Amino acid sequence: MRLTHVGGPTVLIEVGGWRLLTDPTFDPPGRHYSFGWGSGSHKVTGPAVAAADLGRVDAVLLSHDQHGDNLDDAGRALLPSVGTVVTTVSGAARLGGGARGLRPWGRTELSAPGRTTIEVTATPARHGPPLSRPIAGDVIGFALRWEGQDGALWISGDTVLFDGVRRLADRMDVDTALLHLGGVRFPVTGPLRYSMTAREAVELCGLLRPRTVVPVHYEGWTHFRQGRDAVERAFARAPAEVWRSLRWLPVGEPVDLSA
Repeated sequence: MRLTHVGGPTVLIEVGGWRLLTDPTFDPPGRHYSFGWGSGSHKVTGPAVAAADLGRVDAVLLSHDQHGDNLDDAGRALLPSVGTVVTTVSGAARLGGGARGLRPWGRTELSAPGRTTIEVTATPARHGPPLSRPIAGDVIGFALRWEGQDGALWISGDTVLFDGVRRLADRMDVDTALLHLGGVRFPVTGPLRYSMTAREAVELCGLLRPRTVVPVHYEGWTHFRQGRDAVERAFARAPAEVWRSLRWLPVGEPVDLSA
């Protein structure tokens, strides 16, 4: 399995002959995105790889379509050229074009001649505090499984830590976790968080015990409140089996996770 962190939530996953892309964001920096209800963010960092230079994309795993830091204009323009888009049920209805919509714990398969079949399971996510779903909208994560794995590749999507995520430990073995972090806050809602904090990530990794933890979506927009330094401090205080799992991907460079 090879991963390329394009920036933000956008990661190219190459495995079993597939090229899968998470939450495509390719707009240049300088844009302002409104998330509704008085919340918004400026993009301050552009992608390390332009959409035109990415090469073939077989499928997009889109945690949600309603926020510009997970699907921006350039990312949206990419979708018609992609064979398969897997997202939330409400997102699939908005996108059309044969997008596959999954509810939490729903499943679909990616299969093609000459490629490894990948089972995609939607995992629970909540993009904010209790009762925030009507405002923040539906979000899912993704667990990917294929023959020969020791455990799933799990992409958290934008979520806080809540019981739906904690229960993953009872339902699956996770080998590699791509965690959307950043501890998002907005002035209009004060101390409320809309994505996982570093401390929550440490707690979750203590439950899941993944071999490798890859932080993503913690930088590049002004609504993030915790960057790499905060994540490193939290993991440094964690038990050894947790802090040893942390791995940073150099932005824009393919990394073989078996190395």
